[in-house]
Amino acid sequence: MTRVFSGVKPTGHLTLGNYLGAMRQWAAVDQYRADSLFCVVDLHALTVDHDPARVRRLSRQAATLLLAVGLDPELCTVFVQSHVDEHARLSYVLECVATDGEMRRMIQYKEKAARERERGGSVRLSLLTYPVLMAADILAYGADEVPVGDDQAQHVELTRDLAVRFNQRYGHTFVVPRATVPPVAARVMSLQDPGSKMGKSDDAGPGIVYLLDEPEVVRKKVMRAVTDSGREVVYDREERPGLANLLEILAACTGGNPEALSGVYESYGSLKKDTAEAVVELLRPVQERHRALCADPGYVEGVLRDGAERARAMARPTVDAAYRAIGLLPAVSDTDAGVVLNAAR
Repeated sequence: MTRVFSGVKPTGHLTLGNYLGAMRQWAAVDQYRADSLFCVVDLHALTVDHDPARVRRLSRQAATLLLAVGLDPELCTVFVQSHVDEHARLSYVLECVATDGEMRRMIQYKEKAARERERGGSVRLSLLTYPVLMAADILAYGADEVPVGDDQAQHVELTRDLAVRFNQRYGHTFVVPRATVPPVAARVMSLQDPGSKMGKSDDAGPGIVYLLDEPEVVRKKVMRAVTDSGREVVYDREERPGLANLLEILAACTGGNPEALSGVYESYGSLKKDTAEAVVELLRPVQERHRALCADPGYVEGVLRDGAERARAMARPTVDAAYRAIGLLPAVSDTDAGVVLNAAR
């Protein structure tokens, strides 16, 4: 059976972009067709300056939203990355296979490091190496597919390179995964800056629709979305990025085609109004389910505890095999130690 792995990083409140770009696909398709694991990758949130209490709060919120969008713990494994030690264990081994040049070529590293320097801050080493941790997240489970937004495709390519390199040098150990990207709205852009992704780490609220935004807030943000010069509603990503973004969001919410939808509207206002209502209706059941789950925190904790146990059982054999393959001496268990001691007597 195909195995799927993907995750969300608790560096900010989850957005419409996270939902349309990945989470909806996970809930509607992936958990039914594959052996699927979905993870709150909290270790990745430590790569930049952060408030520990906020990371914990956002990690719980992200886990709750994973369940609210429809992930069923009876069908898939939902867990928190730091609850499974195998992620960190494998990450160091893969760092011994990766190169400095590969890390510095990562587009997200360049962008995030530049922003940190502009703010006068220092760039943490973990920001440089976190694509290797992401590779460990994937390879530990023998994942065949990694459903991601297209901005993460480069990291999956690195994961593939590391898996192939390790297998060639030390013997076949890892499954070589592939990225899968939804065809529509794979990368939802900011409503205020359609040249930039609608990212949860960005605090520019007016351009971002958060999954837990109230309906009136959603409507206000969409109605104030930046559009383009001219009056005709056409779908052209290069020349009319603002309109294209709205059309892609509407298409993703309604199951339509952005180019076909462009012929339906004669004004920007009517397009914005319909897009806003489509987003409100899309988020309504997610928000209702989130409120219900927040009223039962013990259930969420139980899901995460059971998910971590299942994930650990899946990851440990692969990580142990990688340790042996690269030349590390196997640890002696308490049982093995007893056998050796009795034999010596």
